[in-house]
Amino acid sequence: MPRVVLSTSSKKSCILLLLLPSLVSAFFVRTPLPMSTVLSHSRRTVSCMAASTSPATKLRNLLQQNDILIMPCCYDGLTARLVEQHGFPLTFMTGFGVSAARGHPDTQLLSYAEMVDNARQISEALHTIPCIGDGDTGYGNAVNVKRTVGGYAQAGLAGIMIEDQVAPKKCGHTKGKSCVSREEAFARVQAAVDARNEGADILIMARTDARAGLGMDEAIYRCQKFREIGADITFLEAPHSEEEMRRYCQEVEGPKLANMLQNGRTPVLPPAKLQEMGYTIVAYPLALLSAGIKAMRTVLTLAKDGKEFEHLLADFEETKAVVGFPAYYAAEEKAAADIEAFGRVEEARRDGK
Repeated sequence: MPRVVLSTSSKKSCILLLLLPSLVSAFFVRTPLPMSTVLSHSRRTVSCMAASTSPATKLRNLLQQNDILIMPCCYDGLTARLVEQHGFPLTFMTGFGVSAARGHPDTQLLSYAEMVDNARQISEALHTIPCIGDGDTGYGNAVNVKRTVGGYAQAGLAGIMIEDQVAPKKCGHTKGKSCVSREEAFARVQAAVDARNEGADILIMARTDARAGLGMDEAIYRCQKFREIGADITFLEAPHSEEEMRRYCQEVEGPKLANMLQNGRTPVLPPAKLQEMGYTIVAYPLALLSAGIKAMRTVLTLAKDGKEFEHLLADFEETKAVVGFPAYYAAEEKAAADIEAFGRVEEARRDGK
């Protein structure tokens, strides 16, 4: 059986802050990390990820490995940091999650500026692992796509996903979506590749939603063409069966992403089986968001009924560790020590006069 590899290394709701650290362990790792690991926020990661390498280089190196990459998706700095602290090799900024955190559906209501600002916050929260960002349709024509790619790279993302839906796009597993023509789809990907080739240090993930309205043949053709144009990763959204998933892997070269959404249109399969099929990355797009919603509803219901809910919460010390208090305290202590040291130097200088 293929070995699945993991690396070693909102303000909106205090309840979310308290719940999510425990939820990640429950949903993604069989054995929760010891508190010492969380408190230290270990920056160890796979050997190819030296701290000096860029996010894009880290992602390129990961794609060279033989083992499938398990990628829980994040939507803010907190969820990104949790993914990293629990030892995953990479994460993905999901547009659905970013929209949901602002109380909106995934229908491209957020602007480029909002998305790139969110990407920057996620990049600042991460220490070792790369993050791919949802670039939707590129926020305009081909020129806009180039600007979007450059902006995401400057924000610190390792990759960007560009798709072929008509703007405003929809979630790939909901109704009402449609795709642009082949020519426009190819031009979008070409613009993204051009931006990369002209200096943006970022990888391009090209996505097609053609399966829903245009059929599997068209979806595969588009992915093949995306690779010819120069996309680093392809993503055929919402295949309907294991047979379609296998066909995609057999007929399209290069790294491929499987999107595992509970109750979506695609069969949810274990990572080992996806690797055997030929997938490179398995994404869990809404696991953290959905887990948070369910847990918060549980706590709110108990609180409203006057019942105890403390047993469902992460310990306060753990919560402080997740958001970075230990690192802040260490920096604060160093600053105080520096002031004291400089004070002694100045005192000695004055005494020497």
